[in-house]
Amino acid sequence: MRLRKVLIKLTILGTAVGLFIFGGFGEFTKSQTANSRGQVKYLIGVSHPNLNGPWQIQMNQEIKNEISHHKDTRVLFTDAAQNDEQQVQDIHTLMSYGIDLLIVSVDNAVKLTPVITEVYKKIPVIVLGRGVKGYDYTLYIGSDNQLNGKMAAKEAINLLGNKSGQIIEVKGNEESLQAEERSKGFHETIQKESNHTIIRSINGNWLKDKAEDDLKTILKSGERPNLIYAHNDAMALGAYNALKQSRLEGVKIIGSDGLNEENGGLQLVKKGLIDATYITPTGGTTAVQYAMDILHKVPGLPKKIILRDHEVTLSNVDFYLKDRESESISIIQNKHKRLKLGFAQVGSESEWRLANTDSIISAAKEAGIELILKNADYNQQKQIEIIRDFIKQDVDVIAFSPKTEDGWEEVLKEAKNAGIPVILSDREINVDDQTLWTSFIGSDFVEEGRRAGKWLVSESESTNKAVHIIEIEGTANSAPAVDRKQGFNEIIQQNPKFQLLKSYSGDFTVGKGKKLMKEALKTYGSKIDVVYAHNDDMALGAIQAVEDYGLKPGVDIKIISIDATIKAFNSLRLAKMNFTVECNPLLGPQLMKAVKDLKNGIEIPQRIITAEETFDQKQAKKEFNERAY
Repeated sequence: MRLRKVLIKLTILGTAVGLFIFGGFGEFTKSQTANSRGQVKYLIGVSHPNLNGPWQIQMNQEIKNEISHHKDTRVLFTDAAQNDEQQVQDIHTLMSYGIDLLIVSVDNAVKLTPVITEVYKKIPVIVLGRGVKGYDYTLYIGSDNQLNGKMAAKEAINLLGNKSGQIIEVKGNEESLQAEERSKGFHETIQKESNHTIIRSINGNWLKDKAEDDLKTILKSGERPNLIYAHNDAMALGAYNALKQSRLEGVKIIGSDGLNEENGGLQLVKKGLIDATYITPTGGTTAVQYAMDILHKVPGLPKKIILRDHEVTLSNVDFYLKDRESESISIIQNKHKRLKLGFAQVGSESEWRLANTDSIISAAKEAGIELILKNADYNQQKQIEIIRDFIKQDVDVIAFSPKTEDGWEEVLKEAKNAGIPVILSDREINVDDQTLWTSFIGSDFVEEGRRAGKWLVSESESTNKAVHIIEIEGTANSAPAVDRKQGFNEIIQQNPKFQLLKSYSGDFTVGKGKKLMKEALKTYGSKIDVVYAHNDDMALGAIQAVEDYGLKPGVDIKIISIDATIKAFNSLRLAKMNFTVECNPLLGPQLMKAVKDLKNGIEIPQRIITAEETFDQKQAKKEFNERAY
């Protein structure tokens, strides 16, 4: 009778805590089964920082609409009314009602991260729309906000042309990761690719009236911007009103959110009040869908879902104003009796790669998808030719794991012109035109590096002595090598006692790891305290070199790695390795789901990030027999 008790409490509390229920009020009981009418099996809590903005309201409505399809589930909503302390209290209140899962949207990442970490230790947590610090959640669903800011900067450069322009940025909540990341992407691109100047950044706190009032004050002082970039459309409308009241014309305005409603971004672009906006999906529908998967313990769920943003200007706004939800247009045309997937595997350089290939083969067979899999033998030109051959064969979808980040524009333009969507598997690429690829499925390599660094920091807390590190990197200019290095360095550079002696460029193989470690030992010898290898195979090679040198790996020199393969687990059990970060190679099922979604006209996420764990020696011993690869 848990939910009934909740309803009684809500009757007493009223709106004092901004809490309300969706799903109906009646004689509900919460039980382990929900076959009879009115029984409730799951109770989901949803915590909003505020419900006074159109984007957050849209998110809430999507959650309501989707939850209505699940008769055994009810949702409790809270509205913190722009008060961080209230939102923390709201989450505690939801927990006291015995919720089974929390969906939370965050304005202040600093204030909310501790309570979300606390909840995550007890029940699943979905962070929606705006991120938190760290990795203590079950699933994150949102946009790539740094890319959003970068896209806005490129449009600003396009709107301002070659002349040197002055830009005012109107930011969201200063403690919001969404605002921080959009600002970073915007600033970096403006500084790198233009002569324009961001003369001022102000905090609009996502609110139209605050943006309008603050901008009017600035404009009265005599400042004359050529363009205003607002982090959401509400503030963009505030900017328009401020300019109108100040009788300033010709100032360009860029917003973001792209809702199709009165004073939403699409209508503002259509009316010519702003010049551009970015459709940034709220993820409300997706959150409920994954919440049900989590509650039903569906295996193989991702850690992050990054939804694709769409740029909208006057040239394409009519397309987005159409009722696209009523349309279900397959991106894949009916060319074959069975869906045909061409997969260009990068090579077979490691145990990880072999497990990855096996996963793709078995998942395609189970899904009834015709798979044409070819191996590029770690040769980029060969991989490009394989993709061109797939285009000639007119496959339905092309997927590949790119050897390096650069050099793919030409062949991907050929695939785009042929109308064949491209999915990146395991590794990302560096191209200016993000429409050349449809989705990325794989790991967060930066976060893997951070987790390796965090373990080293924790392990070294008891010493004030210098910690000397050798880094054995993966293939030069490959996404995992670049990102794992970045993430690791982000952490160790925060304390000067961590000293990187040298970084060696490897190729993810045992042989290269052994060779490079021999070079390092010849130069630095027993001065080396730690080896950080970008994958298990190179770490295993390094272990051999350390033993040949007469030292004990895992004791004299700590070994940190990434992949968490069965061979790494064995080294952890034998105390020759100290720590490994999982990089899940079993991407086949998610790849086949994406291919089928494309067939069914479903826009798949821009990035699907796999869920991964970390393992020390004790954990490896415990889970060795359960390891699947």
